[in-house]
Amino acid sequence: MLSWLLWTPLIGMLVVLCLPGSAVRAIRAVALMATLAALGLSVRALLQFSPEGGLQWIEHAPWIPPLRVFYHLGIDGISLPMVLLTTLLSVLACLASWSITERHKEYFALYLLLETGMLGTFLSLDLFLFYIFWEVVLVPMYFLIGIWGAGRREYSAFKFFIYTLAGSLAMLLGILALYVRTGTFDMVELARQGHGLELAFQQWIFVAFALGFAIKVPIFPFHTWLPDAHVDAPTPISVLLAGVLLKMGAYGFFRIAYPMLPEAAKWAGWTLALLGMINIVYGALVAMAQTDFKRLVAYSSVSHMGFVLLGLASLTPEGLHGALLQMFSHGTITGGMFLLVGALYDRAHTRDLTAFGGLGVKLPVYAGLLTFFSLASLGLPGLSGFIGEFLALVGAYGVWRWQTVVSVTGIIVAAAYMLNVLQRVLLGPLTARWSSLRDLNAREILSLAPLLVLILAIGIYPLLLMTLQDGALHQLIAYVAPAAP
Repeated sequence: MLSWLLWTPLIGMLVVLCLPGSAVRAIRAVALMATLAALGLSVRALLQFSPEGGLQWIEHAPWIPPLRVFYHLGIDGISLPMVLLTTLLSVLACLASWSITERHKEYFALYLLLETGMLGTFLSLDLFLFYIFWEVVLVPMYFLIGIWGAGRREYSAFKFFIYTLAGSLAMLLGILALYVRTGTFDMVELARQGHGLELAFQQWIFVAFALGFAIKVPIFPFHTWLPDAHVDAPTPISVLLAGVLLKMGAYGFFRIAYPMLPEAAKWAGWTLALLGMINIVYGALVAMAQTDFKRLVAYSSVSHMGFVLLGLASLTPEGLHGALLQMFSHGTITGGMFLLVGALYDRAHTRDLTAFGGLGVKLPVYAGLLTFFSLASLGLPGLSGFIGEFLALVGAYGVWRWQTVVSVTGIIVAAAYMLNVLQRVLLGPLTARWSSLRDLNAREILSLAPLLVLILAIGIYPLLLMTLQDGALHQLIAYVAPAAP
């Protein structure tokens, strides 16, 4: 089943490449069907998943036997939420891609290749295979920003590629060092051998992996590529960039750095907590200063991903649950925010927050959805954003107290800048310039409705997600905890 899930988007890409470029409707339909098929398979995996079963549906076949490289796939409570998030956002962003007006064949082919790379990253249990999919993601993302973006799109695409490639090369050195020491790329086997590696070796390898993951998260000061990439990327690609690509870096800590380098993970806890605190406060303060709507949401992502780092650094059940919940929740909330920013830009052709006002009366459906997603972003209790942040703070407070106390100020600033957005866009008198704007259409509402339902469902009943991830997270803590000095 995992192979079908992984390769369905790639099959869709091959079909798109066989279609004539003028068959726009057929190209869109094939892309949508491929993403829907992947979503259906991920839902099937969810329905058949056993939270206490560890890694499931494992597929293991030789690929490059002399190097002990295998085609090795599997899924557990850590990767399943990320797979579900990837397939869901891929469908919704595909619907949003109807706004693309040129070179549809190339766009949707690269789009489906991007989904394949993202899914492969979350499903791989072989480090060599993981690295292949990690790198595959860079190529379509570079072209999707550079060709279909706006503004300084070539500069932003180039900056994204160089930053992430530099991090990938550092990670490659770590992978090679692990292989030379252990003789295997198998993630499960490497996790078993983790405690047998001396601390100094673990520390160097952890730093190499952390650099690659830090750029993707992104962690301060490696975050500067993110606002440029978000601002200049087309709306559907911004959704996937914020919703999925940032999670790949955090997932790397869960899947690779912590289980394979347990002593180093404990050693790095203070640094990760400090960087998480900086991300939260710095990202929120910079977001507060923005007048470009899209750039504001981009910097809010930097802030919200800081809670993931804080939860990871705690190595407590509450903290790790909060970190993984925050990853999923942030993907749904920020994905919705970027869809709303894109819908407004398509109508007004500006993202300048100072240019708006009074749209709450003119666009009531848009106003309602923007209010909902903004409240979710600032962490309103009853919505999913609150649950992840709260658990991350609870888990971190008993371990890294002053970092947690300072991080709470980021929540206050987040409330300030999100309420400021609502005030500037929706309230006040309506200027004549926006008197002809139309409200959201059925396709745009359809792309936002599933995210709204998920945010509300997880906010009210977080066990929907926590039950899936509980077994895998407790196994991770039980393995890493003995590494404490």
